[in-house]
Amino acid sequence: MKAGLIQQQNTADTENNIKRLEDKIRKCASEGAELIVLQELHNSLYFCQTEDTGVFDLAETIPGPSTARFGRLAEELRLVIVTSLFEKRAPGLYHNTAVVFENDGRIAGKYRKMHIPDDPAYYEKFYFTPGDTGFEPVKTSAGRLGVLVCWDQWFPEAARLMALNGADLLVYPTAIGWESSDGNDEKRRQQDAWQTVQRGHAIANGLPVVAVNRVGHETDPSGLTNGIRFWGHSFACGPQGEIIAQLPDDKEAASVVELDIKRSEEVRRWWPFLRDRRIDAFDRITKRFID
Repeated sequence: MKAGLIQQQNTADTENNIKRLEDKIRKCASEGAELIVLQELHNSLYFCQTEDTGVFDLAETIPGPSTARFGRLAEELRLVIVTSLFEKRAPGLYHNTAVVFENDGRIAGKYRKMHIPDDPAYYEKFYFTPGDTGFEPVKTSAGRLGVLVCWDQWFPEAARLMALNGADLLVYPTAIGWESSDGNDEKRRQQDAWQTVQRGHAIANGLPVVAVNRVGHETDPSGLTNGIRFWGHSFACGPQGEIIAQLPDDKEAASVVELDIKRSEEVRRWWPFLRDRRIDAFDRITKRFID
């Protein structure tokens, strides 16, 4: 299966951001992509650097204008597309929501981000209610997609539950970058950890992983920090964690990669982690901490 990974540097011009995404999606389609994965909150700037009630005006319903637009594109190009939207569910109730389109344009399913960070420059708890869709793969013509979002990628439990629910592939739309005060050594440690933990999810579950990150510098509207330099580095790896493709750290890119979904069966026969799980001894995993 061929997957298109698209990382983009966004501006405050939402229409321009979407138009450039559409152009890149068309390019990937012309190269044989069957699945497209976009970065987290791809329509706009990453607005969570500050807490501003006016930003809620960016949110939209699902279905809504963006789902209509990307649905038409999926149907026209016969693609499965994983999008990432700021969802207005009800007045005062908002989610960070991945919407998956089947290649006939209909919404195949959605996933509401479960793990919501609240760190300097990543004030997501101000905007997003934790998801309630559970860890259910979305069934598509490109396979059963275990779609998770950004901060979810650090949690092995989320990946495991997607795998146990039959996912063929783990997909992570992402927005992560460096704070300017961090030194080069610390920046490299952070980026290496980010990729390593996701490669670990691939290995532990015997599944390919696709992670697509934003790229480029976005200023802090408050001026309190020097903003975020999103590190790109979008990548795909196979079920043994082997890197299949890796995009640049410092510029936009759209790349089509070949994923062998069927190889997971072979890898799981070699490394039968699911067989050997001690489910009889895992009951305390649901505790916050074991004193």
